[in-house]
Amino acid sequence: MPVSSENIYTPRQQYVLLILCLVGLAVLILVGLGSYLTAFLGAGILYVVFRPWFQALVHRRGWNRQAVTGGLLTFSFVVIIMPFTALSLMLVSRIRAYAQDTSQIMTVLHKIEQKTGYQFTTEQGVRGLVQQSVSWLSGRIPSLASGLLHFTVIIGLMLFTMYFMFTQEESFLRGLRRYLPFRAGTLRELGDSLRNTVNANVLGQALIAFVQASLTGLTLWIFGVPDAVFWGTVAFFTAFIPVLGTPLV
Repeated sequence: MPVSSENIYTPRQQYVLLILCLVGLAVLILVGLGSYLTAFLGAGILYVVFRPWFQALVHRRGWNRQAVTGGLLTFSFVVIIMPFTALSLMLVSRIRAYAQDTSQIMTVLHKIEQKTGYQFTTEQGVRGLVQQSVSWLSGRIPSLASGLLHFTVIIGLMLFTMYFMFTQEESFLRGLRRYLPFRAGTLRELGDSLRNTVNANVLGQALIAFVQASLTGLTLWIFGVPDAVFWGTVAFFTAFIPVLGTPLV
């Protein structure tokens, strides 16, 4: 008896199954790229922050678009990315040095005890606390090689996205207007609201971080803590960590 070669699904069922497969594939792609979403978010935030500079130099003064884009990318890398990386490496080495030699910590504690009149702990207790803290951090910090590779990929993706946003700005904005389900007036209102919110958060967070870092460095200097300026700088960048930044400082 011949076997029928007709498809068991109707055209409508085939269409529904195709849509479900595409949606499932999109979900899998988003889950796989979830750790890299911060690159796109960072690129969007920096685009909103630097867009007034870009418009002033390119559209008003007529400067070369590629040169201005390269300058903005270099500025963001040198001023924003490199300090975080350098301070992270310096902080790790400083914590290791304190873990091996707790005499500096004990000197600071003795000065605080003399000024306050209270005794906090013994040298053995401080040594054990520091070693436990280092062990806790070591268990939660990924390996340096994989962490550095992941960080490099995110930074490269963010800079590439920023480069596309600036060099292809007109096409990028046309695509947003075409595919976003909003009217032209609503899009303008959303754009103005997004720009004001990002600028307020960036400037406000920078001002708060500067005040907190200044007070932290001044307090450490008063109590005679070595490298008070370094720890104040660390406090400045730590304040930018979402949710945990201000409590940590």
